[in-house]
Amino acid sequence: MHLKRWITAIVVVPFLVLLISIGGTLWLAVVINVICIIALLEYFRIVLNKDQKITAISFQILTLFTGSAVLWSAYFHSFNIVLDIIALNVVISTLISLPKFKSDSSVWEIAFKQVVGIIYIPLFLSYIVLLRNGDNGVLWIFLLLIVVFMGDTSAYYLGSYFGQHKLCPAVSPNKTIEGALGGLAASLGSGALIKTFFLPLLPWGLSLLLFLSIGIAGQVGDLFESQIKRVAHIKDSGAILPGHGGVLDRIDALLFAAPVAYIFKEYLLT
Repeated sequence: MHLKRWITAIVVVPFLVLLISIGGTLWLAVVINVICIIALLEYFRIVLNKDQKITAISFQILTLFTGSAVLWSAYFHSFNIVLDIIALNVVISTLISLPKFKSDSSVWEIAFKQVVGIIYIPLFLSYIVLLRNGDNGVLWIFLLLIVVFMGDTSAYYLGSYFGQHKLCPAVSPNKTIEGALGGLAASLGSGALIKTFFLPLLPWGLSLLLFLSIGIAGQVGDLFESQIKRVAHIKDSGAILPGHGGVLDRIDALLFAAPVAYIFKEYLLT
């Protein structure tokens, strides 16, 4: 498992570096849209039971269109219409559910999960697009990814080798307090290094709070997905990334961390 994780990382990381550095905002938005679609399909695989899968096809199609609309609104600097898109999605999702309710009363649950999926994946991913389109966008994307991934990787290995006290056993029995603290330390350390060499004008106090907040949000995002999988009684969201599981397994921490980074950048560190 460890070898597969590292081989996958060695293959994927150079692609990400090139994409972010020289790919431009358009190609990054395209790749994020693809990631969004795969993650949404994995999400529905997790949250829908066998009896709901056929009924949910129309909801899934709506989700893919709405999710793409949210991401491209962020890309074209029209994030102010995202709430309109989400509101319209709720109306359409409800309209789809009404004629199905007589034969399947659980359709309201599918509609609810569809709306949650829109917020959880495309809306949160859109903050990465917003970060990339802003000032020093490339640097901020690297900052976000490094702080999240260093925290995630450190929590995984430190927890595996030194973990003694369970963090949240009802949700994820393998996660430990020692791993979580080690992950936060790695998030702080990696963020501090990037700030020192590439963002020296940022105030230290708020910067450290930013790195800590990103680390905490990332761990909460990881636990949130674990919670969903625990209810569904599955281990991984998919198998597309050997050693890592599915796409949603790999971006779960990033989804929660991206809005935090954007809020700090736009409203607290300006």
